[in-house]
Amino acid sequence: MGLESPFIPYVATLKMSTQLTPDIKLLSVELKDPDTRAGFDYKPGQFALLSAFGEGEAPFGIVSLPGQGDGLEFAVRRIGTVTRALQELEPGDILGVRGPFGNYFPLEDYAGGNIIVIGGGIGMAPLRPVINRILQQRDDYQQLLIINGARTPQDLVFQPEFPTWRAAPRTRLELTVDRGDEHWKGRVALVPDVVKELAPSPNNAIAIICGPPIMIRFTLSVLKNLGFKDNQIVTTLEAKMKCGLGKCARCNIGDKYVCQDGPVFTLEQVSQFLEQP
Repeated sequence: MGLESPFIPYVATLKMSTQLTPDIKLLSVELKDPDTRAGFDYKPGQFALLSAFGEGEAPFGIVSLPGQGDGLEFAVRRIGTVTRALQELEPGDILGVRGPFGNYFPLEDYAGGNIIVIGGGIGMAPLRPVINRILQQRDDYQQLLIINGARTPQDLVFQPEFPTWRAAPRTRLELTVDRGDEHWKGRVALVPDVVKELAPSPNNAIAIICGPPIMIRFTLSVLKNLGFKDNQIVTTLEAKMKCGLGKCARCNIGDKYVCQDGPVFTLEQVSQFLEQP
């Protein structure tokens, strides 16, 4: 794609900023150089580092799909200096993009199977392209069950897309919140409890999980009790990624680096890494 160093970001322009929840914005970004845009290929699960010039950079999953316009989309939750600066950018402002980095969800390997997507809060961000790719190639998969949880109804991410997900063939969307409000008519329960209630079958199935660590931990326990094997459970790992190239050694798990060997791992792989001396 033409840059001399992978440490130098591509220059990009913010095209649109959309408020998704009280603390999450969807940033639509366009790489300025046409050749770079044409060569920027990526798959669901990969990430990039966004630069707010003068403030720093941070890693974010790419939540769009390639081939759908020139833009890249990132869901940015306001939690610190860099995310605040990114959220305060206006359309037309300049930012930097380094990437794409990491591995991806091998969705082609899941063809013909049932898919259970389980996300909590901002953890739905890397799962959005998974859902949309499956819907794009709906005939390649069997049942799609989406379990999406959040702290409150206002914290449910990608709400404008819920009708499309619900209307898709052989697709079921189950929403849940930790705390409802006077307008909420849906389920009030923790995500692991919903998984236990719905009890998806492990037969010819893959479960893909992303969310807060405590949600993942208890959801894994439920899935294991339902009969899911370690190689049927896939997750994305968050880590203090800085360089994206496996050079700074900040994101290692055993002898693996999340930025290069991940962030997508099966539970079987993670268990092997942690067991290594």
